Amino acid sequence: MTDVDERAAVAERAARAGGRVANERFRSGITVEAKGEDDVVTEADRAAQRTVIEAIHESFPDDAIVGEEEDERKTVPDEGAAWVIDPIDGTHNYVRDIPVWCTAVATVVDGEPVAAATVAPVLGDVYTADGDGAYRNGERLTVSDVADPRGGTVDPTLWWDHDSRDEYANACEAIVRRFGDMRRLGAAQIVLPTVAAGGLEGTISNLRANPWDSVGGVFMVRQAGGRVTDLEGNRWRHDSTGLVVSNGALHDEVLAAARAIERLE
Repeated sequence: MTDVDERAAVAERAARAGGRVANERFRSGITVEAKGEDDVVTEADRAAQRTVIEAIHESFPDDAIVGEEEDERKTVPDEGAAWVIDPIDGTHNYVRDIPVWCTAVATVVDGEPVAAATVAPVLGDVYTADGDGAYRNGERLTVSDVADPRGGTVDPTLWWDHDSRDEYANACEAIVRRFGDMRRLGAAQIVLPTVAAGGLEGTISNLRANPWDSVGGVFMVRQAGGRVTDLEGNRWRHDSTGLVVSNGALHDEVLAAARAIERLE
């Protein structure tokens, strides 16, 4: 087994373990705490993250951890190996008893992802990606081949603060004026694999994505044949501004929609 193969196996094992912990507490009346005006956390988030880290450190005890909760580092190092963890992506869904949430784990080397796993326990889906491709429940994924914007469905992802609701409105308008339909799933690390699987043609944001909301899913999209850029159309990386994701065939239109959020188009 190569190092990348081992990392892919550990990513899936850790994501499954964290997902089990979160799922045990789902719809259990768990206490919800506010982290900020528009952000919440539960003990399930913290417990799931601890479980994920324990699973990773069994095999890679010296690797850096980038995690949403507690005191883990919040940025991806540009050198060396690291793991990027979101114990529950879609916490707002989770606390409202909506089953669209997941545990996401990615591993990076010198700032670039090499493997990822996203486990959505209630939905029964396990998404993985390695050097050979992206998969859902073991079946290889490819992005959709929709090339007509009227046949495309796009998701406005991430979250706009209350003082930026004009940008949220602009994103929705940009989508509905350009594409056939719009979805908002409320969990970026489910949205991104859904693009990889062909269920969506794209997703857009003008914001800088947190690495735990993006790195693993971006890798899955690329491994499934899609395209991911920043607002300038340059190749996206973990510190880019804007997240523009598409099936490739519609990327120019998806990019125009993303740039319209700030009236750049």
